[in-house]
Amino acid sequence: MNQIKEYNETTFESIKHINEYGNEYWYARELMQALGYTKWGNFINVINKAKLACKLSENNIDDHFADVGKMVSIGSNAQRKQDDYELSRYACYLIVQNSDPRKKAVACGQTYFAVQTRKQEITEKYFNKKRLVTRSQTIEKNKTLYKAAKASGVVNYGKFTNYGYQGLYGGETAKQIAKRKGLTENDEILDYMGSEELADNLFRIVQTEAKLKNENISNEQDANTTHHKVGLAVRDTIKKLGGTMPEDLPTPEKSIAQLEKEERKKLEI
Repeated sequence: MNQIKEYNETTFESIKHINEYGNEYWYARELMQALGYTKWGNFINVINKAKLACKLSENNIDDHFADVGKMVSIGSNAQRKQDDYELSRYACYLIVQNSDPRKKAVACGQTYFAVQTRKQEITEKYFNKKRLVTRSQTIEKNKTLYKAAKASGVVNYGKFTNYGYQGLYGGETAKQIAKRKGLTENDEILDYMGSEELADNLFRIVQTEAKLKNENISNEQDANTTHHKVGLAVRDTIKKLGGTMPEDLPTPEKSIAQLEKEERKKLEI
């Protein structure tokens, strides 16, 4: 990479990468050059300061500084490991805040990552709030769904729930969904869904309850079949609208319980 002479937001946008999950990241060695550093030994000191700041902010360092060192050729068929990191936007922000402010590129980077990190914080706050609200709605509507299911003759609620999931998730049971998401038996699946996936399930829940009541269903098998049909109908609607199937939606890094804990902590400050 040639030394960059003029610095603006495109300096850092041009070295941004997107992984297969749609998440952005920067390579530390590319950022090093963009910031005007020439020696890795000097830059790793800056990275270590940024890691410490990350830890003191109670963030998981590995979530923001992913070690991606690789073997490189050094001649005569010999190789050595070259250290590098995949950095989140937050990690880049911490790095530029700990970089040499006398460098023109650093001043530009501080502005760029400060603005972009703030935008990301606002966006995440909005989607986290939306997710918390939708999760609360699914809890309340699930209660009324199970009341309607009980009135319709349902005894095995686990089986009844699976019929709905199988319809919506292309045949996946609750256990299979949990396994795909990497959850334990004690984890509540709905707590590990983003707002879009929660909304898909909320629609399934609301429409199933309405159908059980409106059609006066009075036996368990018909109730299970109804739940499955509603799940299929919701899935078909998503497909017709060109949306993402629920099983293809990303699993959030933080559970609902973690988000609620963070919200309570903010109120304590």
